[in-house]
Amino acid sequence: MAKILSRFRLKNMSMLQTFILFHCLYLAAVLTAIVFEFDWAARLQLRFAGHPYGNNWVLPAQIAAMLLTVGIGLVIMGSLFYRLKLKKPLDVLMSASEKISANDLGFHVVYDGRDEMGELCRAFEKMRSQMENNFKALWRSVEERNQLNAIFAHDLRTPLSVMKGYVEFTAAYLPQKKISEEKLLETMQTMQTHILRMERYVEAMNSIQKLEDIPVNRRETAFALLTGQLDDTARRIAGHHGKTFGSRQAADSAKVFVDADLAMQVFENMMANAARYAAGRIEAEYVVANGMLTINVGDDGPGFSDEALQKALLPFYRSEGPEASGHQGLGLYICSVLCRKHQGGLRAANGPLGGGMVTASFYAELINR
Repeated sequence: MAKILSRFRLKNMSMLQTFILFHCLYLAAVLTAIVFEFDWAARLQLRFAGHPYGNNWVLPAQIAAMLLTVGIGLVIMGSLFYRLKLKKPLDVLMSASEKISANDLGFHVVYDGRDEMGELCRAFEKMRSQMENNFKALWRSVEERNQLNAIFAHDLRTPLSVMKGYVEFTAAYLPQKKISEEKLLETMQTMQTHILRMERYVEAMNSIQKLEDIPVNRRETAFALLTGQLDDTARRIAGHHGKTFGSRQAADSAKVFVDADLAMQVFENMMANAARYAAGRIEAEYVVANGMLTINVGDDGPGFSDEALQKALLPFYRSEGPEASGHQGLGLYICSVLCRKHQGGLRAANGPLGGGMVTASFYAELINR
C-alpha cells in the first residue's frame, strides 16, 4: 500500500491535498468493503432463512462488520498519513531540537519535501543557521575582547613599571634631600608624560568598546554617487599630505544597499593610512560584484613588512619608522571591526604600485535595475 501511495509523489503535495487523497482512497476502500458485506449479509439471510434459530442475528452482525471496517480503515489511513507525511520531518525536527538543546549547531536540517512540513524544516534550518552565525559572532567578539584586553594590559605594563620606578626613586631620596629640584621636576615631567600616554590608551579602549554598539543602517545608494563622495574625500586627504590621487571603478549594478556613512568612515581611515606611507601616489579601486562592494586603496610607499602583514590589523600595532609616530595604531583595526559588522572584511597586502594595499569589503545586497 505504501509503495502504491508513494507513486502519487506525496512529497510534492500539500498536507491538504494529501489529506483529501487519503480520504478519497479511504472512502473508496470502505465503500467497496461495505458492498461486499451487504452481499455477504444477503447470502447469510438466505442460508439461514429456514434455520430453527432464524436469521435475525445477521443484521446486527452486518452492522458490527461495517463499524469494524470503518474503524480499521480510519486506523490504516491515519497510520499511512503519519508514516508517509509526518514521521520523517518530525524525526528530523526532533533530532535538530535535541542538538540545539545540547548547544550543538554544527548540523543541517535536511528534508526534501515541498509541503508544509518541508517549509517548516527549511524555516528551522534558517533559524539554526542564524543562531550559528550569532554564536560565531559572539564567540569572535569575546575572543577579540580578550585579545584586546591582553594587548592593553601589555602596553600599560611598561609605563606603569617606569612610574613605579620613579615613585620608588623619589620616595627613597626625597626625604634625605639627596635629589635636586631640577631632577625632581624632570622626574615629575616624565611621570606626567606616561600618565598622559595611559590616558590616551584608556580613551582609545573606550572608543573601541563603543565600536561594537555602532548600528549598521543600510540604505539604497547610487553607486556613482557613493564613489563620487569617496573620491572627493580621497582628494582632500591626499592633497593635505601633498600626494596625488587616482581611482577606477567597475560595477554590475547601478545601485547598492550599504551603510554609506560606515563605508566612508572605513575609507577615510584607509586613505589616512595610505597618505602617511605613500611616496607620492595613492590609487583606489571600487568594485561591485557578487553581492559585495570592494574598495582597494594602494600607495607607492615602502609597503608592508612581513611582520606588518601579520599584525597590521591588530589594535595598537605601529610599524617602525617616522611615519608611525603620532598615532595609536587603531585605524586598520577599526576598519576591520566596521567591515565585519557590515558582513565583510579587511585584508592587508602589498599592491602593484610597490607599496601597501588595503582591501575592504562590504555586503552590498545588489539591486539590479
